[in-house]
Amino acid sequence: MKMLLLALRSLRREWHLPELRTLAASLVLAVVALGVVATLATRIERGMLASAAELIGGDIGISSPQALPDDFAAAARRDGLEVTRTAGFPSVAFARQQTQLLDVEAADSHYPLRGTLELSDAAGRSYHGHAPAAGRVYLDHRALVALNLKVGQPVQLGGRELTIGAELLRQPDGGELLALAPRALMSLTDAEQAGLLGVGSRARHRLLLAGEPGAVQHWRDWAQTVTLPQGAQLITPEQTQQRMRSAFDRAGAFLRLTALLSALLAGIAIALSAQRYARRKTAEVALLRALGTSRRRVLGLLLGTLAALALPATTLGLLLALGLSQLAWLLASQLFSSVPTVLPLAPSFAAAAMGIAVLLGFALPPLARLAEVPPVAVFRQSMSRRVRRFDGLYLIPVLVALGLIWSQSSSLTLAGILAASLLGVALVAALLAALLLSLARRIAPGVHPALRLGLAALARRRTLSLIQATALSLGLCALLLLAIVAPALLQGWRQELPADTPNWFALNLQDDQRAGFEQALHRIGGDQLNMLPLAVGKLTAINGRPIDQLDFQDARAKEWADRQLRLSWSSDLPPANEVIAGHWQGAHPARAEVSIDTMWRDMFALKLGDTLSFNVGEGRIDATVSSIRKVDWSSFRVNFFLLLDPAHAGELPHTWLASFHLAANHAGGLAQLSRDYSNLSLIDVDALLDRVREIVDRVGNAVRWILGFSLLAGALVLAAALAASAAERRHEAALLRTLGARRNQLRVAAACEFALLGLVAGLTAALGAGGAGLWLGHAVFHIEGFLPPLWPLGLAALAAALVVMLLGLAGTRKVTRTPPMRLLRES
Repeated sequence: MKMLLLALRSLRREWHLPELRTLAASLVLAVVALGVVATLATRIERGMLASAAELIGGDIGISSPQALPDDFAAAARRDGLEVTRTAGFPSVAFARQQTQLLDVEAADSHYPLRGTLELSDAAGRSYHGHAPAAGRVYLDHRALVALNLKVGQPVQLGGRELTIGAELLRQPDGGELLALAPRALMSLTDAEQAGLLGVGSRARHRLLLAGEPGAVQHWRDWAQTVTLPQGAQLITPEQTQQRMRSAFDRAGAFLRLTALLSALLAGIAIALSAQRYARRKTAEVALLRALGTSRRRVLGLLLGTLAALALPATTLGLLLALGLSQLAWLLASQLFSSVPTVLPLAPSFAAAAMGIAVLLGFALPPLARLAEVPPVAVFRQSMSRRVRRFDGLYLIPVLVALGLIWSQSSSLTLAGILAASLLGVALVAALLAALLLSLARRIAPGVHPALRLGLAALARRRTLSLIQATALSLGLCALLLLAIVAPALLQGWRQELPADTPNWFALNLQDDQRAGFEQALHRIGGDQLNMLPLAVGKLTAINGRPIDQLDFQDARAKEWADRQLRLSWSSDLPPANEVIAGHWQGAHPARAEVSIDTMWRDMFALKLGDTLSFNVGEGRIDATVSSIRKVDWSSFRVNFFLLLDPAHAGELPHTWLASFHLAANHAGGLAQLSRDYSNLSLIDVDALLDRVREIVDRVGNAVRWILGFSLLAGALVLAAALAASAAERRHEAALLRTLGARRNQLRVAAACEFALLGLVAGLTAALGAGGAGLWLGHAVFHIEGFLPPLWPLGLAALAAALVVMLLGLAGTRKVTRTPPMRLLRES
């Protein structure tokens, strides 16, 4: 109890010290940055799941090739959930002696439970509604153009004449983001009466549910314990999210990166402030030791003071994190529609715990060393610190930083890149600073007196100069990563999906139709055509062993071994593919060869030289794995897991698969193309592209919000680093003023000192941020051809030197204006 009271008194007495205030502010900012980012990330994740629920039309569902038993709906109603039934199937529509294959969704009057059904009336006015009543149908624009119909006119569908009640603009679709044909929405009653859902139909039945999260989870747990009908499966938001895994993984990596760098910046400021506080307390601790206070009690007093500071600072940071999280959400909520508004508390409390870990990790080493000051140091200042070859205590902040990187990144690759980059920056900064100090001693005698004073000041405080240069470099590197590299990465991600990204796929194109299809596509404004052959086969053996006799560790392997495979071949390496092992087979290899994607390599534990056997049609082909490819699936080009060589696969029975881009205002031409090539199946992927672009925009907005906290943390690092030598500089200035130095000379000397320090830090930070950005762009975000913005980084390095110089001058202005006698008394 006495120790706690002493600690509180010590804190009250020393609160005016700038280093304690900086330390407290750094802790508050660490908690705020981590808390706001974690809360924002949690809400974004919830928002993505909510958006996925909108795509489904409900919070959860079940899909089956046959009508579902009433038990599932009854259980949902018992849990208080809303229920709707739908059924999807292909059907042909007839109007004015024209026909068109449609992707039909039949739904009851409650559809949709989540999301919006956007419609347009005959006058072109859009509105939101529910599934059509009996006798009516909604058709999308492609269907209306293909059948040459307008809203209000009749169409025959499923043997029944229905009236077009509205144009279908947008609908939830059970998470199926791809449309194989123009879409139609009709009444479930009409579909049942027309016999479209009877035995033998190709309908896919869905039961969609919505309600409170607890009730949804209870029904989900129940559904997972019962036996589902054959071929049935649960429809969940996570499954829909998984279909865009690359986009979501990148989004999470961006958010974790910004949170992590903000916390590390605050940790650097804490370390610098604690170091300066320990230097200031040396004489007091030496006196306590000389008066008989044990080392244990001294350490307890120091840690008690730290705890007395940490408790209110952490509480304040926690409250600010919660408040700012809610404020940020209120201001940015329009970017994340249909997201639960309940403020999650867990991320902020977890951030408070991590903030305390940061404080202990970065502040404990200098305070623990302070407790070891010998009593004789009260008489001899040279004894105030022991010289050690190695101090294991300083591994603590390194371990805390690595732990923070690991906890926030949840990715070994991201954690490794950041840790290696920051370690490299620290080493390079220390080496450059040491080189500068070595040169200073040699060139100082022959330079301008003011510059000589600045160089001498750096060389005289060699250890402190190295610490300042390293800390400034780390802080500036983190800031440049956030302010320059992260936006460049986002822009590179955006550029992967330019406006002319292929947004249509064409299936079942025949050999003799290729030339005509290409010409017709060009006439209607299509471009970015990419075409590869498509053969359907089955994997039968690996290295001569039948596939059903092999045991695989990967659970996916069995499923893929049982399904039909889609094979292709090409003499040239297709775009968006990169050979990472082996060699590309070319057009005429001596024996049959196959190139596999990295997923197949991992799933079946394959290696170069293995033999895969396939049955394709009536034939068989045994191909040797000659290369392993990394495929950019986000390019929306025609890509395959398996690519055979054309010399041995060219005679296999096949069709052609094509991808192309077509602007939205060419629906009429596309309808004519569909009529001219009635065997084609056209797949629209615009909805998927829009979702990916939406994710990029949301992440960009979130990163800009977080950047504000990071800039504050960077300002604290600069302040703490520049204040680290304030006491020594004040004493030196007093002596120089006493010896006749003018204010202008001291000001120019300080400017030279800080400019050199800033230049070392800025150049090192720019090189580190550029290297880390290049590494992150290729290894984490998989952005092909990404290069960090070199000119902005170079300008930022020069700007950093200028900012450090100006801040240093501002900090020493009071010293240069104070009379020498007063400075000596204060020193």
